[in-house]
Order: sequence, then structure tokens, then C-alpha cells
Amino acid sequence: MTNNVRPSQRVLVVDDDPQQLELVRAALTQDGIEILSANGPEVGLEMFAREHPNIVLLDLMMPRMNGMEVLERMVAADPGVNVILITGHYSTDSAVEAIQKGAYDYLTKPLDVVNLQERIATLLAEAKQRRHTLELELELLKACEFQGIIGRSPLMLEVFAGIRRVAPHFRNVLVLGPTGTGKELVARALHRLSPVAPKELAVCNCSALVESLLESELFGYVKGAFTGAAQDKIGLFEYANGGAVFLDEIGDLPFPAQAKLLRVLQNQEVQRVGSPVARKIDVRVIAATHRDLRAMVKEGKFREDLYYRLSMVEIHLPRLRDRKEDFPLLLRHFTRKFASAYNKPISGITRRGQALLARYSWPGNVRELENVLGNTCMMASGGLIDVSDFPEYLSASIASPQDEGLLTLEEVQRRHVQYVLEQVGNNKARAADILNISRATLYNFLAKSDGEAKAAKASD
Repeated sequence: MTNNVRPSQRVLVVDDDPQQLELVRAALTQDGIEILSANGPEVGLEMFAREHPNIVLLDLMMPRMNGMEVLERMVAADPGVNVILITGHYSTDSAVEAIQKGAYDYLTKPLDVVNLQERIATLLAEAKQRRHTLELELELLKACEFQGIIGRSPLMLEVFAGIRRVAPHFRNVLVLGPTGTGKELVARALHRLSPVAPKELAVCNCSALVESLLESELFGYVKGAFTGAAQDKIGLFEYANGGAVFLDEIGDLPFPAQAKLLRVLQNQEVQRVGSPVARKIDVRVIAATHRDLRAMVKEGKFREDLYYRLSMVEIHLPRLRDRKEDFPLLLRHFTRKFASAYNKPISGITRRGQALLARYSWPGNVRELENVLGNTCMMASGGLIDVSDFPEYLSASIASPQDEGLLTLEEVQRRHVQYVLEQVGNNKARAADILNISRATLYNFLAKSDGEAKAAKASD
């Protein structure tokens, strides 16, 4: 019986020397690996685009197009590919240039077959580990999802615990947090876990309605109440009777409407515009705002009695930069979500791409992160998202060392070491080679830096 299953690992060898192609094929042929050969750069690029190999062995010196140019084009098309450059003329400058342009490794001719086999075995083991890590990440995502909200940081676990405690009992809840932190997700979680979950959750963005229409939208009106009122219309509160109302951006509610909302909360009844009759309702209210309502009360911009009525229970949402433990989970969550939505074969984000995202301050919080990854997944063409796929403003907004004034020599060294580690995927052996120091020196430097960081944190 013929096995037609395609090997999960494919190695592409690009070299204009037939003997070199045969040598590599003989050295690497084994179960589970498919060896592809290309006798020139043009054929190699064509096979690369068609076959999507996991590993590429690439000769540096070839006619018509050198290996460095081929490397750049391959990495641009698929930042996740592992390219090993091979040359008969080694130089430190070309090795550093190759690593900076995305090469995994740099070997010299004549090839040491045992060394080559060990390098390929290491890459295959790393690929297996990445698949295992991905499986664990997906399991972690499921474990860290609460009612559609992703989080495992202490701050978010506190939010989840508050929602669980409040949901069965609340009449009025105030959700506070900066723009883009997920206040509507919290409102929906409160509703889903409440006794009125089978009923409606009616949503109103108080900042999106002009003042003249706000009262009629919230409370309804009767025929003839004003020009254009051709028939009776129920408002949001009557529509949600027996359920809940979510009033987003409650801080933008005009003062006259605040007085009428207070009456609804106190008496559980609404009065349509133009009607003398009050109608009894039973509605739970979830209000949210990014504004400081206490300060607005002091400034006379928000009714004090309404504030205290709404804030019997408060849930505070943290900024994204204050919940760093959740960042990798959110990256994985949104990448999977949009890759599926756009039917893209995107498996993740490169390490340097993740490093760039981690350095950005995210003033728009989770909503901005979601928008960036949604746009990036839509436009990306490779299997991995890389730095070049992100909007330019992300890179531009991250301050360079020159923007921070004069730095000490130790700080410059520390940053350069971290930069080199990011560029080589945290491979400390390769980083030590590029920095021209021993591996032991690198480990000592990292241990010292880590110790100083911990000491500084403890003294804060």
C-alpha cells in the first residue's frame, strides 16, 4: 500500500553546483523529510513560492542573483522560514549581514555533514516544540477566556471575580475604564450571568445621540408629542422591560436627561415624551464611562444623586499596558480570530514582530490592538506576521534611545545585547557569535542585568 501523505517537513536546497545538491540530499534523506533541489536562484525562488519549505539551504555565491538577495526575498515572503546560508568564502561581515537579514545560520564549505545534520535536527526539534507550544497556547486561551473576555493577569482575574459576584444580584452597575478596555464586553458578561439573561440587553451609546432625540430614544413618545411623531413609540427602557439596559458613555448624558434617568432608577417607571402616564418597568441598568464622574460631580457637570444611584457597584477595567501578562494571549486570540475570518494561513507573529508590539504603549488599549491585528491579518500575505506588515505609526511612535537623552555605556550595551537577541530569536549561541564574546560572558551579562532590574524593582 502506497503512503501518499506528504512529509510535514520540507527542505529546499538552492545551489548551482550539482555535486553540492547531491551531497546535501544524501546527508539529509530520512523519513519525514522531503528534499527539494533547485539548481539556481530563479528556480529556487519559484519552488519556494510553490512548495513553502520549512528550511532552505542557500548558496551565497550564484550567477545572476547572489544568495543574500534571494534570502531577502524569501524572508520577505515568509518571515517564518529558516534559511541557512552556505558559502566557500566566510567573512564576519557577511555572516552578520545574513543574520540581520533573517538567516537562521551561516555555514562554510566544504560542508561538515555531521554539523549540517545536527543543525537540521535542531531546527526540526524546534519546529516540533513550536507545534507543541501552539497546542498549549490554544488550551491556555480556552482556560483564560471568561464570557468572551481574554485575561489571566491579576487585574483581570479581579474583574472576572467581581462580575461573578455582582451578576446574580445587581440592579445598577457602573463600569469604569479608559476607552477601548472592553466595557461593553463586561456589560454583556453581567447580563449573560444574571437572572434576566433570557431577556433583552438593550444598548444605547449616550454620546452618539443628539440631545433633542435622546429622551425619546430612551423613554419613548406618544403620537403628536412633537412634529413628526406620527404614532406612539416605545423607548429603550420599555423595550428592555424584564431585562437590562446598557448605557455606554453615561458621562456624556445631558443634564436634563440625567434627571429623568434618576427618576427611572428610583421609581422603576418611565414616562413617554408628551404623555402624562407613567408606566411601570423592571429593568437592570449597566452604565459605563471613560470619564471621571466624581470630578464631573464636583464641577457640576454630573448629578451627584444619579452618580451615587449608579455607583452602588463599580467595576474598574485596567489599561492594556497594565496587564502585560495578557498581551501574548490577546495576540494569539486576535491573530486566530482574523486569520479565520479572512481565510488566511496565518499561524502567528514573528518574535521581532511581537517585540515591536510589546514596546508600543497602546493608548487605544485592547480595541486598538484588535484593530491593528485585524488590518494586519487582512493585508498580510505570508504564514507569519512580521514587522513590515504592521502600520508604520507603530514603529514611528516608539522612542529611539536618542529621544531619551544621554545614556550610560552600560545602558547602551544592555540595549544592544537585547536588540541582537531579538534579531536572532533569542538564540544565545548565535548572539554571542555576533557580539564576538563567549557564551559564558553573555550569560553573565544577562544574569547581571536581570539582577539589577530585580533590585531596582524591589527598591521602588
